[in-house]
Amino acid sequence: MATKHGVYVYEQATQIGTPVAAASGIPFVIGTAPIQAATNPAAVGIPVICMGFDEARAKLGYSEDWGKYTLCEFMYSHFVLFGCQPVIFVNLLNMTTMREAVAGSDMPVSNHKIELPFEAINDATLVVKAEGGGGSAYTKGTDYDVYYTGDKCVIELLPNGAIYSETSLNVAYYKVTPASVDVTAVVTGLEAIEKCMAAVGVVPDIICAPGFSFDANVAAAMATKAAGINSMFRAKALIDINTAIADDYSEVAAEKESKNLIDENQIVCWPKLKLGTRSFFMSTQLAGLMASVDTSNGGVPYESPSNKTFKADALVLSSGAEVLLTHAQANALNDAGVVTGLNLFGGIRCWGNYTACYPDNTDVKDYLIPVSRMFDWVGNSLINTFWSRLDRPMNRRYIDSIVDTCNIWLNGLVGAGYLLGARVEFKADENPNEALMAGIVKVHIYMTPPSPAQEIDFVLEYNADFVEAALQG
Repeated sequence: MATKHGVYVYEQATQIGTPVAAASGIPFVIGTAPIQAATNPAAVGIPVICMGFDEARAKLGYSEDWGKYTLCEFMYSHFVLFGCQPVIFVNLLNMTTMREAVAGSDMPVSNHKIELPFEAINDATLVVKAEGGGGSAYTKGTDYDVYYTGDKCVIELLPNGAIYSETSLNVAYYKVTPASVDVTAVVTGLEAIEKCMAAVGVVPDIICAPGFSFDANVAAAMATKAAGINSMFRAKALIDINTAIADDYSEVAAEKESKNLIDENQIVCWPKLKLGTRSFFMSTQLAGLMASVDTSNGGVPYESPSNKTFKADALVLSSGAEVLLTHAQANALNDAGVVTGLNLFGGIRCWGNYTACYPDNTDVKDYLIPVSRMFDWVGNSLINTFWSRLDRPMNRRYIDSIVDTCNIWLNGLVGAGYLLGARVEFKADENPNEALMAGIVKVHIYMTPPSPAQEIDFVLEYNADFVEAALQG
């Protein structure tokens, strides 16, 4: 061995790690998109992350027909109205299998253009021929081009092509069938949430299925996924009550019970929201509101979305009829574990702090939305932080480093006001020798997120002493 004559410095890895906080307010949204109109179409059934409206439109397409294309409602609400990002979308509309043929027919040309329905698919099955359908097909890119605008698919004749001056042409094509995506497809498609980490590198903490979530099977599947994405990460499933069935506030509790919406990982909403001529499922806007509130608090979900304003000017049913709720009626919905809207002090406000498990479950960590979300977020953050430490040699130094890292991080949350208090313990009675020999370590965390101040009581009392002081002094 060579002689080491001198002074040497060595570095040792820090025993206290840097916590990796989980992202909050990240929606996973499943439904239908006009993928035929996308310029850079995303794969069907695979999570795709979008940071803004233009990116979402390029990957998924966009249409104002939100009844057919449910993801479009969400992208408009989240990106345009609330200005939040990102969103993880899963489109279930497969234009290669969910389609039907439209036989060739002669169509008029106006201003060198032919207008087809928006559902028309711009692929090799779109065939343009001379009037009557005889002869060879004309060539896309040479004789004509195709694009989507508004609610139309447009065939535009090119000036240097062979058909620029034609007044009628024969067109055959296939069109997508959005109705092919039903609740069964959504239930099955929810399995895609397990691919989020691999596909986009982000695990969502909000699950939405606008237009489908009021189905009992979809709501149950959403709750199951919310309880353990990848069997680890927790989220909240935002569920709508069908206003076509429960069209009065007095019917909502019974509808909630009939759909078995009693899970602490579900947040139930009623009715819908309207802004101008557009109507939204409340779950859609609640996701945007939650993300907005989380962002304003540094990404920590310790504050309730309740009493924050929706982007709406009315509460409505699916029929379009306006819903006028009194304070007492809105509170009755809260008592049934339903989040609603209330128009009392400047706009339509989100109203309600309870998850779907209320009133059957009154464990504060389950039924209060911000408290339950904080437990989810802390748990998700612990998984992110300590995953890289799995399978290292287990000794006292290793255990102390975990405890110290947790304590320092949680003390920081307490100092910032995100928790009222917290401590971490390695308890001997929870770590028997048999478990330690098997490589199982249990760390006990005590923590208290702040509850929302949903009731403030002022006591007014007449005091006669002030009469003497004021009038006889």
